[in-house]
Amino acid sequence: MPAVTLKLPEELKKRINNLAAASGKSPHAFMLDALAAQAAREELRGAFVASALEARQEVARYGKAMAAADVHKWLLARAAGRKAARPRARKLLK
Repeated sequence: MPAVTLKLPEELKKRINNLAAASGKSPHAFMLDALAAQAAREELRGAFVASALEARQEVARYGKAMAAADVHKWLLARAAGRKAARPRARKLLK
């Protein structure tokens, strides 16, 4: 594994050392876990944004969308185990 040098402010270094000790990890392992968790969050956020942009393009292409209130009502009914008609896509108002 290649080495990376990271300069930390003294206060952050103390916080990391304290948190690492409290969790039974070395500061190195704690920082690796923190970096991996942040990378995973950013990847998920990127996928979410890509999905939203794709949905936006689909709405622009077809000019139709479902009302959020109708979708929420449908989801709540389904989650409660009730049958419910799927909301219909409606033409967007201009």
